[in-house]
Amino acid sequence: MSGAWVPPITLSRRRALGLLAAGAGLPATAARALGPGRFTGPPVLEDAVQIGQMPPVEGRLPRVPRVVDLSGEGLAPGRHGGTIRMLIGGQRDVRYMAMNGYARLVGYDRDLRLVADILERYEVQEGRIFTFRLRPGHRWSDGEPFTSEDFRYCWQDVIEHPELGGLPRDLLADGAPPWFEQLDEHTVRYSWDAHMPDLLPGLAAPVPVRLFLPAHYMKQFHADYQTPERLAELVQAQRVDDWSALHTKMSRYSRPENPDLPTLEPWRPRTAPPAQQFVFERNPYFHRVDTEGRQLPYVDRVLLNVSSYEIIPAKVATGESDLQPMGLDFADYTLLKEAESRYPVKVSLWTRAQGSRVALLPNLTCGDAVWRPFLRDVRVRRAMSLAIDRTEINKVLFFGLARESANTVLPQSPLYREEYRTAWTEHDPEQANALLDAAGMGKARLDGYRRLPDGRVAGIMVETAGESTVETDVLELVADHFREIGLALWTRVSQRDLFRSRIMAGQVTMSVWYGLDNALPTAAMPPYQLAPTADDQYQWPVWGVHYLSQGAQGQPPELPEVQQLLRLVHDWRATDDDDRRAEIWHRMLAIHADQVFTIGTVNSAPQPLLHRADLRNIPEKGLMGYLPTSLLGVYMPDTFWFDAES
Repeated sequence: MSGAWVPPITLSRRRALGLLAAGAGLPATAARALGPGRFTGPPVLEDAVQIGQMPPVEGRLPRVPRVVDLSGEGLAPGRHGGTIRMLIGGQRDVRYMAMNGYARLVGYDRDLRLVADILERYEVQEGRIFTFRLRPGHRWSDGEPFTSEDFRYCWQDVIEHPELGGLPRDLLADGAPPWFEQLDEHTVRYSWDAHMPDLLPGLAAPVPVRLFLPAHYMKQFHADYQTPERLAELVQAQRVDDWSALHTKMSRYSRPENPDLPTLEPWRPRTAPPAQQFVFERNPYFHRVDTEGRQLPYVDRVLLNVSSYEIIPAKVATGESDLQPMGLDFADYTLLKEAESRYPVKVSLWTRAQGSRVALLPNLTCGDAVWRPFLRDVRVRRAMSLAIDRTEINKVLFFGLARESANTVLPQSPLYREEYRTAWTEHDPEQANALLDAAGMGKARLDGYRRLPDGRVAGIMVETAGESTVETDVLELVADHFREIGLALWTRVSQRDLFRSRIMAGQVTMSVWYGLDNALPTAAMPPYQLAPTADDQYQWPVWGVHYLSQGAQGQPPELPEVQQLLRLVHDWRATDDDDRRAEIWHRMLAIHADQVFTIGTVNSAPQPLLHRADLRNIPEKGLMGYLPTSLLGVYMPDTFWFDAES
């Protein structure tokens, strides 16, 4: 697989830019033939250009920039300028900027197709050899060249360094790492002995597999390039334990908190924490342009104002945000719509892209020796699912606009099947009671509740991170539903870090969270979320740690169906045949539907998105989620612009 390579030709400016937007890479000779003045930079940088602080726009762009086609419905080339204000629930939410900016070696477009972005092109041979061609002339946000040296440094001096964390599992194929080659200044190659089908999706992820770092900047924090005396000073100044912790802190891209760290994202951070407002300014060397040659992003600055989740809706409704994808829920929709009459804002209803808006996650590896065998009994999980009245949840909380469903993929996915959605989701307390009886859970007593073998009331403490009132509302309804089958349900709210650590320690019997992170998969996307492959899968964290640590920690799964899921993950990684991959996905989805490892409620829930009324190129309808859309990332916020004449 590769981008097309067009031989040298002479083209008009408009035709050349059109070809670039369509994904055709032009050689440097053709790009130069477009003539001087073919690109337009933002006015806000003109003073810096005039006094020699930075070169004109032609000197800030790669020789072959990525040209973004804005000819689709509801899209149009825009104008430079303006500031977008957003509200975040805490300082850690600066991580949303890297997700929304979505500059990736390869990334998904709006149709969820992989396209070269930072890369000029890429080639894949035999499903295991990946050759990446950079864009000559591409520069970091500080103006330094972005070259293959940044890949070499990341690989040899960081990933392979014994004191800097080691090789991520994401870069192993059948347990073995790739061979890395630095072919020339702008070309690198990674070669595995086995198929590596999840590399490209990993590079397109919200938090991508990291293959490069700004070597010119990071070497000052590395023991191989810096003196021990200077490293000691830096370690003390940054309040870390040693030089490896210093290097990790100063290179953290997923949370852009280091204003000095060069970036390739559309906006660069200018504020270090702690702060109540985080300022992001345009990257003068960003590699994208529109079809009229304007350098992106259109908007000059993004301001993230720190608030709290509880009051974000109220602040948004009083005009304190220009673009708000996070911190809002459907319960806020009426309040937000009323704001349209008082402020120049517009509210759209997008669709949440998780497998379930709220899912119950029975912890099959919990430390409770009495509850654990019950939760591993599929009859108990099916009974809990059948007890839930999803129609009531949909009508009460979503006015019937969501879809009653198990925790599974959405209809927009090519892997969707109706039987996955409906499996064990019909409200049937009678059948649920019969399943619990068959599982050996004692009959309900006079108080209406069953008893566990140790004499305790058959009650489940469901833990939540407390970040959504929707979760609390759903649990109140589910508690009533469970009462009909003799089960008690209580709720405990804890802060997210404590919530996660308690689950990992086996202290949580059941938690509530979103459903599948990626409910829009294609067969080419990894099916890891359907098997215990990570420690943040709260239905089986101990098994996930075992996989993640390659057997060094945790325990292997004991249930045959879960063991089969892991075998299917291995089979998916071993093939590059699309039909075979789709078959594996369907087998895994069918096992999930039948075994009810997680208990979904509703999906396709409406999600409010508020933006200033004159902010253009924002779709009226869209899909909001973590994977694969990277929040707003696939919709390219660098192409959003203010229509000053409206």
